[in-house]
Amino acid sequence: MPRDLLSRRSFCTAAAGTILASALAPRCLDARQREAQNAPVIDIAAIDRDRILRAADHYLRESPITITASSSPRSAGGAHDYFSEGDYWWPDPKNPGGPYIRRDGLSNPDNFNDHRLALIRLSVQMPALTAAWVLTGEPRYASHAASHLRAWFVDPAALMNPNLQYAQAIHGLFTGRGTGIIDTIHLVEVARAATHLQRSPALNAADSDAVKKWFADYLNWISTSPNGIDERDAKNNHGTCWVMQAAEFANFTGNAQASAECSARFKTALVPNQIAANGSFPLELARTKPYGYSLFNLDAMATVCQILSTPGDDLWAFELPDGRGMQKAMAYMFPFIADKKSWPLPPDVEYFDQWPIRQPSLLFAGLAYGRREYLDLWRKLEPDPTTDEIIRNNPIRQPLLWLSDPHLSRSTGD
Repeated sequence: MPRDLLSRRSFCTAAAGTILASALAPRCLDARQREAQNAPVIDIAAIDRDRILRAADHYLRESPITITASSSPRSAGGAHDYFSEGDYWWPDPKNPGGPYIRRDGLSNPDNFNDHRLALIRLSVQMPALTAAWVLTGEPRYASHAASHLRAWFVDPAALMNPNLQYAQAIHGLFTGRGTGIIDTIHLVEVARAATHLQRSPALNAADSDAVKKWFADYLNWISTSPNGIDERDAKNNHGTCWVMQAAEFANFTGNAQASAECSARFKTALVPNQIAANGSFPLELARTKPYGYSLFNLDAMATVCQILSTPGDDLWAFELPDGRGMQKAMAYMFPFIADKKSWPLPPDVEYFDQWPIRQPSLLFAGLAYGRREYLDLWRKLEPDPTTDEIIRNNPIRQPLLWLSDPHLSRSTGD
């Protein structure tokens, strides 16, 4: 698979619109917003209409590509097994034929990356097509979005096996690692889009059931396999991203027990283990890319709150007795998103100039907390980055799918 899958042409769409109007608010925030006087509202459909349709019209011309289109001789798996290699692992100059060594923050461009690029391509195209269908009801968008789902999760000749046993391998050391599970953060918005698409005749009942079964099987694998448990128990952004994935896959497949376990994990593991008294993420600040990692973890944690919060269990409002919680984490990071020059630590070793972008944490938290300044900043930032690494670390790209009820998605015209 060529690297131009992430080319500017494929990913660059029109800038976000500038109309602020009536709300398409998250279902779990309705009660809070009704009670808040002068709570900010935002019309995502109006703001994002042009960028969604431009992207979707382009993606209509591109066929699905799954992991079976490419392979690596270094993979210990088969044609349907996802394979990737650890980003920061390089040949050892002192032992060129031996195990790779780690150079934190510096990505090795020679590592096998085709499967990851294919997964990211899916995560960009299929949700954009679904969002276009939600906006317009035009069957061509739903039909093409459904073709991606069938290729990846239904078609025996092209599908990906529901595990990441061989993800983020390290030459000479591991055929796969638990840390590789972070690669499927790019299925989170795909699952959200599939929830919407179920209301379209473009996805028949048999295919819908098959897609749900794939995600149920994958959720079981990340919850029970040694690699999955290792990733779940990580105390940094990897642990956050595990919860984000498990929460949305549970939501899609109707697994109430897994959803409840994810909510409990947010309270008993993510917040206590990751958020400091001042709201920072110490384990992210210790990395060579502390700014980018802090944004990434904040976005993932905000998405967890967005997925799991209900009127009876509001993770946005949860805090420990010492005040640590999502609100404090947002308050810590917001000034550095608004003015990156105020960042108190050294700049990231890579991609510092490309951050921030239109961080979903600003949108989700802005609505949750009634903070207009968060929403205003969100609207000013770039919605469609063109740098591969930034795209890779921004898995939430279609807020329309998150701020409208998937059970009420448009289904006429199909």
